[in-house]
Amino acid sequence: MATVNKTIPAKKKNKDSLFNRINKWLHLWLGLISGVIVLIVCITGCIWVFNEEITGLLEPETKIEKQDKPVITPSQLSAIAFKLYPEKIPSYAQYQQGRAISLNLRGKKDEGRRGGGTSLKINPYTGEVISKVVHKKGEVDFFRFILNGHRFLWLPYVIGRPIVNYGTMIFVVLLITGLIWWYPKKWNRSTRDKSFKIKWGASFKRVNLDFHNVLGFYSLIFLLFIALTGMVYGIKWYSEGLYWVTSGGNKLGDFQRLESDSLAVGKFYTPQKAMDLAWQKVISRHPKSQGFYYNFPDTSKAKATINITVYPNTGQFYNNQGYTFDQHTLKEFKREGVYAIAYEEAGFGGKLRKMNYDIHVGSILGFPGKVMAFLASLIGASLPITGFLIWYGRKFKKKAVKKVPILTEGNNKPAGFKPRAKIPIKKVEVIEQD
Repeated sequence: MATVNKTIPAKKKNKDSLFNRINKWLHLWLGLISGVIVLIVCITGCIWVFNEEITGLLEPETKIEKQDKPVITPSQLSAIAFKLYPEKIPSYAQYQQGRAISLNLRGKKDEGRRGGGTSLKINPYTGEVISKVVHKKGEVDFFRFILNGHRFLWLPYVIGRPIVNYGTMIFVVLLITGLIWWYPKKWNRSTRDKSFKIKWGASFKRVNLDFHNVLGFYSLIFLLFIALTGMVYGIKWYSEGLYWVTSGGNKLGDFQRLESDSLAVGKFYTPQKAMDLAWQKVISRHPKSQGFYYNFPDTSKAKATINITVYPNTGQFYNNQGYTFDQHTLKEFKREGVYAIAYEEAGFGGKLRKMNYDIHVGSILGFPGKVMAFLASLIGASLPITGFLIWYGRKFKKKAVKKVPILTEGNNKPAGFKPRAKIPIKKVEVIEQD
């Protein structure tokens, strides 16, 4: 004999392909591993984007209206600094149109990455010292603190820097795997709404999922550009490889160290005269530039050089031009390499490399580009949080509690007990076989 109605529940099949399962696994675990790194790097990055604008607002006294007369020269800056701090020497000065000159001084105890230093804000036309700030060894200002977190997570540099570099590379993988996971299997009205819209009136879990998926998609291209340009500064093989590909096989080359002729000390110009003559040469070539970075020569070192960088546009760095002079003879050195060539004369790879920082912070598109970089970085900082909440909600979701019926014996029934209606039981048909 055999029974007819016996059924066995079928196992639920996994409809995802092997590729999709691997993609989801990578996105999940790489996201959990790098989440804190991405959060810190993105949140510090979006603050750093507006460091110049915020500093200008917090220091209104440093705003100086443009006047139709020459600004004070490097030798005059050096003389002002010597009167205040005779034991320190000028390190560099930042000339910016419409702003006070920022002069940085260093002493013998101020050497090293966090050696400290003294900053002076000086009126570019009168030489008046507007403000003085002395940083002790290891002390940094707010934006330097933010930048240190962005670069090496406030850890020792040799430890934190590689973590940030390769954490950024993992973030690029996360963006790509996230896009693959986001892409719907079928395009219809329902999937379009889920992919491009946030359902604000839904539960917290649904809104959080929409934040992760929808905002992640909209910011994807911006975050990719930010991450890929950020890796240029920390991963040498990536930086060299990117330039090799974009320049048609050219080698990036090492940093070129130029030296003054130590045998010409005292034969041609005094240090102060050489400083001013080099300055005059550069500003006469770029009279309409919006900013200059003047690197003072260390006169105690005979081989030190005078370095001047010109910034034609406010807040942009891609078209800067650098000059190097011998501090004794005033001979102008011919720089080599991608950064020595003027932006207009550079090839595609050279232009892309010169634009790298401006792309990274969004300033390549001016102020609107900075706003987009800020918003993209803010969304990037939210992705590890929303992603973790999605994983946690699925991994540790509360299971529904099943109600267990109360068994009673005999007439021992609880108060208010009502007997349930009897459900007819289907009889199992028995088939006899010969």
